[in-house]
Amino acid sequence: MQDMPDPSADLSLHEGYRLKVAPSPSRLRAIFNGETIADSADVLVMRETNYPPVYYFPRKDVAMHLLVPTDQRSHCPFKGNANYWTLRVADREVENIAWSYEDPFDEATLVKDHIALYWDKMDEWLIDEQPMPAPVRSNQQSTNPLVPWLVDQAWRAQTAPELLAILAEALRNAEFPLWRARIMIQTLNPLLFARGYTWQQDIDGIVEFQATHAGVDRPQYQDSPFAAIIRGEGGIRRRLEGDTARLDYPILEELITEGATDYVAMPMRFTDGQINILVLVSNQPDGFSTEQLGHLYQILPNLSRLLEAHAQRSSARSLLQTYLGQGAGDMVMEGHVKRGDAEELEAIILMSDLRDSTSLAEMLPKDDYLAALNDYFDCVAGAVIANGGDVLKYIGDAVLAIFPIEHDATGCSSAFDRALAALQDANQRMDEVNVARQTRANAPPLRFGTGVHSGHLTFGNVGTQGRLDFTVIGSGVNQAARLASLCKTLGETVIISKAVADHAAVSVKSLGHHELRGIRERQELFTLS
Repeated sequence: MQDMPDPSADLSLHEGYRLKVAPSPSRLRAIFNGETIADSADVLVMRETNYPPVYYFPRKDVAMHLLVPTDQRSHCPFKGNANYWTLRVADREVENIAWSYEDPFDEATLVKDHIALYWDKMDEWLIDEQPMPAPVRSNQQSTNPLVPWLVDQAWRAQTAPELLAILAEALRNAEFPLWRARIMIQTLNPLLFARGYTWQQDIDGIVEFQATHAGVDRPQYQDSPFAAIIRGEGGIRRRLEGDTARLDYPILEELITEGATDYVAMPMRFTDGQINILVLVSNQPDGFSTEQLGHLYQILPNLSRLLEAHAQRSSARSLLQTYLGQGAGDMVMEGHVKRGDAEELEAIILMSDLRDSTSLAEMLPKDDYLAALNDYFDCVAGAVIANGGDVLKYIGDAVLAIFPIEHDATGCSSAFDRALAALQDANQRMDEVNVARQTRANAPPLRFGTGVHSGHLTFGNVGTQGRLDFTVIGSGVNQAARLASLCKTLGETVIISKAVADHAAVSVKSLGHHELRGIRERQELFTLS
């Protein structure tokens, strides 16, 4: 029985990370469920540092009629993007058992139009019609300078931008000719599709960029390598030197004008399958070597897990702030998660609701009513957020918001100014919305009523042990709600308590004294002038 040449014979330790492809001197045959799947005397053997040899069969010598293409893709920064097939023979099927590099990078061009099979998923392998021993991993291991960094330093990063910064430093220390490094991570955020961070050799610090959901429909994104990778088309490697450079994305031409010589964009998959991206750009002659990309490729799964941990924390904070509000979201992230966890604070409370909502719901089609409700929320809640307030919750067609009071050394607080500015802003927004509604569809105008009061509150968790809500509790909330209800009776859009009006920097006018349910003495109330 002949044997394959020693898989590690020409991959010496002192050579570092290497990839070599050479013809096999023997005929190989792979069998599954009694069928010959591949049989060839023209097999190519790929030997890669740290891995067992892989055998590539010419496509003409493979039973392609038994292979079904799948959506699986993988990427190697120096071999290219691999497509996969599922094997079906009679009553047996194995998913993604075969792969091929349809458009391999320079280092792997010899295996174009060849198919490889997972050794351990086949039933039998024969070499010159004799049983073939399983290929073994080379004993020659490359010394990867990035492994010590991964073990000793990478985990110390507190955020994704910090991790990118120390990764760039580690790559430079390992003599990577790195000019720019960038990561893009998809987010769970109603406004943002992804967040990105860029390190560049000649720029201090990490530069953050954001991709909105609207932005991903624009040509600038759709014509970028990012869009192709997110779609699952694998990674992208473009050498940018010489007249034959493949410039199939506009960004590549821009990079050339800046002196770039090599562009590598690699997909990074999180455990849930989400695709994210790591980009390396060089401006040195010849760009990145196979050895350098091989070292990075080895640590990429571990690097992805670290980035996933940072991304999950960022997404958790974003979702909590989206659904609970800024203050409540931060408190939950800080560990205030048990029933009864609470803090005392002084705040201005806004309670606002949409007027005539019942008649609007009966009059308008469902989609039109929901659009009207969101228009109202954009006006009132949008104004609160724009002026530094915290929207705690939406209660049907109502908004509960606060402006926490933090007194400065003089005993004054900007919270009062910001709260009343938010009311003026909300009125202006509503006027603009109603003009648009009238112009667009002759729709009925929207009106709202808002009560504003200030006082001491308890801010924390209430509910059952397994289903909690983060909210504010206190007489101030009840009084703000009663002021909002009184808006309808008095025909006012905004009613302000004396506790707030006494601190008003904007002009207010008195509405006289009125009774509030549950309060013995009549209260002087105010509105915006």
